Parts: sequence; structure tokens; C-alpha cells
Amino acid sequence: MQNIDNKIAALGAKIELAKRRFFFYCQLKAPDFYKSNRQYLVELCNMLQSFYESDDEEVLVVNLPPRHGKSRTASLFVEWMFGKNQREKVMTGSYNDTLSTTFAKSVRNSIQEVKGDMLKPVFSDVFPNVRVKRGDGSMSLWSLENGYNNYLATSPGGTATGFGASVMIIDDLIKNALEAYNENVLEGHWDWFTNTMLSRLEEGGKIIIIMTRWASGDLAGKALEHFKEQGINIKHVNMKAVQDDGSMLCDEVLSKKSYNMKVKAMGEDIASANYQQEPIDLKGCLYSRFKTYDGELPAFKEIRNYTDTADTGDDYLCSIDYGVTFADEACILDVYYTKEPMEITEPNTAKMIHKDGVNITNIESNNGGRGFARSVERILKEKYGSNKTRIKWFHQSKNKQARILSNATWVMDHIYYPANWRDRWPEYYKAMTKYQREGKNAHDDAPDATTGIAENINTRGKATILKPRERR
Repeated sequence: MQNIDNKIAALGAKIELAKRRFFFYCQLKAPDFYKSNRQYLVELCNMLQSFYESDDEEVLVVNLPPRHGKSRTASLFVEWMFGKNQREKVMTGSYNDTLSTTFAKSVRNSIQEVKGDMLKPVFSDVFPNVRVKRGDGSMSLWSLENGYNNYLATSPGGTATGFGASVMIIDDLIKNALEAYNENVLEGHWDWFTNTMLSRLEEGGKIIIIMTRWASGDLAGKALEHFKEQGINIKHVNMKAVQDDGSMLCDEVLSKKSYNMKVKAMGEDIASANYQQEPIDLKGCLYSRFKTYDGELPAFKEIRNYTDTADTGDDYLCSIDYGVTFADEACILDVYYTKEPMEITEPNTAKMIHKDGVNITNIESNNGGRGFARSVERILKEKYGSNKTRIKWFHQSKNKQARILSNATWVMDHIYYPANWRDRWPEYYKAMTKYQREGKNAHDDAPDATTGIAENINTRGKATILKPRERR
């Protein structure tokens, strides 16, 4: 009897700790996983509690390797939040309805669990006054007795209509590498998050994004960039399976031997994304480096322009002014990269060409390019009184992907950009630095036009030699 009494007393002490600290709640519910010596779990739980209790932090992004307890911790965190405040309205999103419903069901069932063993702790031991409202306990939408519509589980294919959230949790939206390589899928996730989920967030609400890092343009990456630009307080936690000193994040969860065995069967890019939080697209980018220049430009034997007009309404017009050096290399002078209609792009392209004193302009004549070329030529003559620029249009019949791939090395080795090109042309910069060697790219207009520069310089006749000129 004394032994039982001691165990009950010890359990009571643990229950008191679980009310106060989220990690101890996790340890109470799953002691075999949430061990005190697993320091990364202690840090993760303390971070979630600190974020929840903070009045300053609004967005938390947590990147964690697979099988390290991301979803499990998120599920327990929802339970603990409801124990602390029955008026919280939590909305969780996962990559499909099945997973999001499983998440919701796990939280609901834990709150409803009936105690069957005096030594086995359940949710009601810690928070005895919190119960799911009778008759309002569906798997994906349910309420607590002292609340209303407290929990909604959804996904990019689901709905959030009529639900307001005080806490939003996004849990692992990307299913596999195929999705990580697909820019359209990633853009769809962001559209769903901004257009559907954010519209449901109540004033003062908090956002938690927990996921394995896959791509620089995944939801975590876009959120980090977007909220930082908006001046919103954002906290980023990035945990790698293999630490910088070669040790493992947690040997008990993933040993070095097990890690080596698993990554051996994976591609380097997938392994780096899954376990080291290094975006997959940065490993699979076509262009691994770019050369830059700063200060005074070299002498040019010619100044050229290459323009690729938009094929469809969703494509970009890409027009690039560049100087050709006597070593047959290119220095980019200006870039016009836009989705604006032709009535805007024609005069703006002409203005850029005139400004840089372009000698020859090459314009792809596919899909209306010939008419565009004639308009630019007319504007140069009528508005600027200039006949300096020779306008040439041509039909591009070669395979676009093959052209881009075959000229990639030359682009990296012989095209120079201004040192601040990221700031000057952010959309063009993004299109070039994130273009994938394999997989589906949302747009290829920037690499296509840049490839045209490489092809023009490397044609048999090379550039027409003009009088050298210094540019500042």
C-alpha cells in the first residue's frame, strides 16, 4: 500500500508540473519519447510555450527532421493550450484531409479519454474542467463545453469558411520530393495560406508553421521572407539531424549509423532537405554561381539587347541590355522583367534601349514578337528621334529546355551582373537563382532570354566591332 501511495503522490507532482510547463505535459503523456535527456525536445517544447505566452512574437517557424516528433508535439501542444484556455480557437492545416482529420481526432480523443488506471495519467488529470461539448465532437470540427467552434482541421483542398482562429498551426504541407520540385504546387500552398488561412486569423492571433524544410519557396521559406518584409515579429527554429561538429541531434531518435543507411538510398538533395533543412531546390538549381562587377565598366565593342516577349498572359516579358566586351563576355546593364501588357512594355522597352545606347536589338518573333519589334522601332524613331539601334527579329525554333541547359555553364562563366542586381531586379534575380535543372519550373522566361545572350555572343560572326567606349 505504501508503494502505491508513493506512486500516486509522484504522479500528483508530475500532474502539477504538467499544468505549468508544456514539456512536462508531453513527458507525462508520452514518457518513453519525451525524455529529459533529449535536449532538442526540451528546447522545442519550451520554445512553443514561450511563443504562446509572449505578447511580442506573432509567427513561429520550426524546421525539424522527419521522425523527430514534429506532429506529435504539435498535437500535444493543442491539447495543452485548450487546457490553459478553453476559449482558444485552433485551426490546423496539413497536406490532405486525411492527415488533418487524424490530427484533429487525436486531440479530441485525448481530451475525451476516460481514466481506467489510477497510475496512468490522462488529459483530465491535468485539466479536469475541460471537456468536448456533447453532440459537437465531429472529427474535423468540434467545440469545448465552455467554448464554441474551438477546433477546425483543414487542408489546401478543404475549407475554413465561417471559422475564426486565435492560433493557426500548419503541419508538414509537402508530401514528397515531387511536390518540392514543383513550383506550381508550392505556389498553390502559398495562395491557400494567404487567401484562405490568413483571412481566418483573428486580431492578435498567432501562427505556427512546423515542417521539414524542402524548398526555398515552400511555405516556411515564403513565410519567413514575407513576414520579415512586413515587419512582423517572427521566430525561426532550425534543427539539423547532423550538427556542425558531426554529432547527431539525438542519437536515440536517429543514430549516425541509421542516418547513413537512410541517406545512402536518397539523392543528395533530398537527404539534405529532409535531414539538414537545406532546401532541395538549392541543391538542384541549374545556376550554381553568378559573376558580378562593381565600379567602372570595361570598354565595350558593342551594346546589345535581347528581348523575349511574353508567350501567354501569365508569362513574363524579359528584355536585357548588355555590353559585349573585347573578350566576348557580357556585362548586364539593365533588365526589364514584367507581366505588363504590350501597350506598356513597348514604350518602356524602347526607353531602356535608348537610355543604354543599344546598337543591336534581337527580339524573338514568336507569338507576336514581330509586331512588338516594329512598335519598338517606331517609338525609337518618333519619340527619341533615334536610328542608332538596329532592330532584328527572328523565329526561335530550337527546344527551349535544351538551349537553357546547354548554355548554362557559359552563362555562369561569362555573364557579369551588377553587384546589387538582387535589389535592382528582384523578380529576375529570383527566376535565375531558383531555376531547376530538373522538375517543373513555373516560368523559364528569364533563363530563356539570358540564354539568348549566350547564343548571340557565341554565333559564328560574333559581335560587330564598333569603336571602343568607356561606360561609367
